[in-house]
Amino acid sequence: MDVQRPDPDALLKLVQAEQAGRVRGKLKVFFGATAGVGKTYAMLQAAHEQQTDGVDVLIGVVETHGRADTMALVNGLELLPSRSVEYHGKTLQEFDLDAALARHPSIILIDELAHTNAPGLRHAKRWQDVQELLSVGITVYTTVNVQHLESLNDVVAQITGVRVRETVPDSVLERADDVELIDLPPDDLLQRLKDGKVYVPEQVQHAIQNFFAKGNLLALRELALRRTAERVDQQMETYRRDHAVVQTWPAAETIMVCVNLKPRGPRLVRAARQMAAGLHAKWLAVYVQTPRHLTLSEAERTRVVETLRLAEKLGAETITLTGDQVPQELLTFARSRNVTKIIVGKPVRAWWKEWMFGSVVSDLVRRSGDIDIYVITGEAGEGRPLVRRTLQPTSDWSKYGFAGLGVTLSTVVAWAMFPYFGSANLIMVYLLGVVFVAVRCGRGPSVLGSVLSVATFDFFFVPPYFSFAVSDIEYLLTFAVMLVVALVISNLAVRIGRQAEMARYRERRTGVLYAMSRDLATHREAAMLANVAAKHLRDVFDSQVAMFLADAEQRLQLQRGEQLFFEFDPKEMGIVQWVFDHSERAGLGTDTLPGSSALYLPLVGSTGAIGVVAVRPAQSHLLLDPEQLHLLESLINQTALAIERTKLSEEAQRAHVQAETERMRNAILSSVSHDLRTPLAAITGAASSLLDDSGRLDVASKRELARSIYEESGRLDRLLRNLLEMMRLEAGAVQLKKEWHPLEEVVGAALGRLESRLRNHVLHTNIPPDLPLVNVDGVLLEQVVINLVENALKYASAGTAIELSALAGDREMVVEVADRGPGLPPGEEGRVFEKFYRLQPDREGGVGLGLTICRGIIEAHGGRIWAENRAGQGALFRFTIPLIERQPTAYPESSGARSA
Repeated sequence: MDVQRPDPDALLKLVQAEQAGRVRGKLKVFFGATAGVGKTYAMLQAAHEQQTDGVDVLIGVVETHGRADTMALVNGLELLPSRSVEYHGKTLQEFDLDAALARHPSIILIDELAHTNAPGLRHAKRWQDVQELLSVGITVYTTVNVQHLESLNDVVAQITGVRVRETVPDSVLERADDVELIDLPPDDLLQRLKDGKVYVPEQVQHAIQNFFAKGNLLALRELALRRTAERVDQQMETYRRDHAVVQTWPAAETIMVCVNLKPRGPRLVRAARQMAAGLHAKWLAVYVQTPRHLTLSEAERTRVVETLRLAEKLGAETITLTGDQVPQELLTFARSRNVTKIIVGKPVRAWWKEWMFGSVVSDLVRRSGDIDIYVITGEAGEGRPLVRRTLQPTSDWSKYGFAGLGVTLSTVVAWAMFPYFGSANLIMVYLLGVVFVAVRCGRGPSVLGSVLSVATFDFFFVPPYFSFAVSDIEYLLTFAVMLVVALVISNLAVRIGRQAEMARYRERRTGVLYAMSRDLATHREAAMLANVAAKHLRDVFDSQVAMFLADAEQRLQLQRGEQLFFEFDPKEMGIVQWVFDHSERAGLGTDTLPGSSALYLPLVGSTGAIGVVAVRPAQSHLLLDPEQLHLLESLINQTALAIERTKLSEEAQRAHVQAETERMRNAILSSVSHDLRTPLAAITGAASSLLDDSGRLDVASKRELARSIYEESGRLDRLLRNLLEMMRLEAGAVQLKKEWHPLEEVVGAALGRLESRLRNHVLHTNIPPDLPLVNVDGVLLEQVVINLVENALKYASAGTAIELSALAGDREMVVEVADRGPGLPPGEEGRVFEKFYRLQPDREGGVGLGLTICRGIIEAHGGRIWAENRAGQGALFRFTIPLIERQPTAYPESSGARSA
């Protein structure tokens, strides 16, 4: 097969992708039209095959739905225990992502990719769990139905009448390493339903009459087959690109129609659309922009733009190429896109013109190789050909006069050189003059200069002098060669000039797009993006601009920011609404309300219209220039994408906040409800015993019940105090009241409040008496010490030692609390400071806020706090307090440290 050397940039991207793929796990998706086709069954079969080959396979989650044959395949495979999650009084069994990461198998099976996780888990969707597994190098086998793809959500709802709520982004399927289609004919699937192999018998008839109607199954099956075919086509394109294959592989039909300047353009586009529809093929509309494109009339450029716009409206992908050789550009692009059929218009020029100047159609047919060429007859009327090689006036008369002047100057210089140089050198002078004229004046004057140069050379420098007669016949050959060389040089110079002009045009266009994209990238609010876009549109097109954006209820709002340059007439709001509703242009230069003074264009994102742009030009004919319109549409599309990206980011942020709020609410309810009920139950029981006493309780028993009420009330008070303190910290309502304190005084006050709870433990304190004073909020720092010691008491066994020490450095003081409890699980040292996090959730006492409050208080003082395991056994908590070099001159009176 034909191959060519790969592009270095493409090769670099390929290498980078391969390197990333070595780290990332592989994703295999078992893809089906609907439930019951056998996706889970096929996934389990594949897992058994891998396990037979010695691969470490783990079932993360598999939904058997009570199907006996599926349940049988689960046997023999290791099953990861599920995670229990409390939600609205129910216990849900969910996939345990942390356990899967800790187990780290080679392959893990995750059924039902579109599943929504219970609130409180790390990710809202199961496909996000899969992404995290892939990122650590774990290969994932998963299943998904076609109706769960995000892009097909509306299509499925239209077909089945059922709106699927759980969806998966298309990008997940697109990035999958392998997609295996599990297909089953509708009749076989309906039989499986009737046999009770999909749903329980009570649900079968309802399913068959609704979602599983045969028409729905046929449509869903077609969607699944089409999506799988599209993916296979993408894989083939990727392979061809990576291996630099230039030969066309007609695995799927791709049609390309060539747009030119002739009136037949719309006819060609419609013919291509009909052919693509009949073959169910994708199609492209391509226009080659040659250097002479900038010299086309406004009518010709309008014709090209309108033809391309028609192709877009009919569903084509439109592409504009640039180059000198039209056939070469078309064929190179066609082979890069694996085009199988090219549609061109039938030539209408005389045969001798085609023979003399060449034909695009002939060149395409001769060099197309295995690509089919379809030549279609045009409509009545003849436009200019795609590439015109005939000579025609291209400059005004003043430039022709400049050409004559250039020949005159060349003659003067040659006359001065004539006594000293030969004829060949004189010819070079004339050729230099021709080049100068061609660069400055264009093709017509340069041709005139070439002919005049030969004539004047003959008249002045060829004997007999001052006559056009030629004494030596050899000079005729000289004249012919001189004329041909002059014409070739002039033509090349003109072509280079046009190429330079085209390059400058593309540079200006690219510069405008870059400047706008750069400014759009620096803002994150839709209103600011609208103002930035309005400013650029005003500057580029010398126009007044108004931006309208749709709010959450799809009502258009005029953006009245700093960059509002359009005094908008409220009467024209109907035009704005029409453009928004139909996603089409209206107003100036269009077929809809052309009498308007402004052009209205829709801001269209990937999900539909998101706004409207109104542009009122100072000179309407400049804005309606096809090139300007094309640039305007490009800038507006760029603006729409930026605004849509911002809105999607805001929606994602809101969804994240909502999910986090829900998770926090559930965490608070699950944590606080138990810890509130426990002391309340003890208080209620003791109080009821005292109230129901009929003289049977002695004094000691009554005292014990009263003590129980007192202790449980204190526990409840500490719980509520921690909750309130956490709320104050998060709300930023805590104001530090810093004063100079000896550390031993703060520690002594804290230990004094814990005296009763320290009775069953040994406390060792090591606080040097020469420690410098600390500038802190004494009450809050005391709370930190209390929380850390209480945390040690909670996990340390009775009779074990708890150590509290402090050490002053140059810039900070370090305080540590250590115990000999079970210590911290590896990797959890940082998580212990998260809200509502508890190492042992079943242990009574606390809701997991004490250490979070410690972190908030210490960080408010500018310090740090961290945890680590002690050598041997136990946990160690340290925090720092910044020291200020200038200590107070008068020390506050110290009450001394209280020991325990």
